[in-house]
Amino acid sequence: MGVKGEETRARLIAGTRELIEAQGYFGTGLNRIVAATGAPRGSLYFHFPGGKDQLVAAALTQAGQEVEALLASLAGEGAGTVTLAGRLIDAFAERLERSRYTSGCPIATVALEVAGTNEALRALCAELYAGWQRILADRLEDEGFGPAQARVAAGQTLALVEGAVLLASVRRGPEPLDHARQAVRRLLGATQDHASAT
Repeated sequence: MGVKGEETRARLIAGTRELIEAQGYFGTGLNRIVAATGAPRGSLYFHFPGGKDQLVAAALTQAGQEVEALLASLAGEGAGTVTLAGRLIDAFAERLERSRYTSGCPIATVALEVAGTNEALRALCAELYAGWQRILADRLEDEGFGPAQARVAAGQTLALVEGAVLLASVRRGPEPLDHARQAVRRLLGATQDHASAT
């Protein structure tokens, strides 16, 4: 694939990401993707012969891997789990504010829509979330948590963050994200105290 082909593919993925985050899976048709990206329909099927689902999967994968890379980079620099969760909240808050509260978590909109209707995309969303959770759990183990406790606490942390993003979206304001920051600090502090006592 030449440079032009790579640019077209990247443009299709970027345009699809923007559309599915704001309008969801069902609100984003191929005609809309073609119109938004300016890519010829033939190019779309050349790069994504599986059609819409393959393109959406590529967009979700790219977005999910970016979040995972952010968390992994911070963890590699020695940031604690509370800091990791706070930076994740900050990243989603910035996206929400920039989009006027239409785009927060790059996975959530599609995940909610397809959980009961599209097994392949549901499984992909689950895999991407699991990658984020693994990084949080690994960091918690570094901080002294046992493996099972770390997995549970990481899942609770991720649930707090994702729930806060949803509430911030529907309320059109940052207050739920501020509450989530406080809740994560309390959750991980209390869990750490319990781990130290047992």
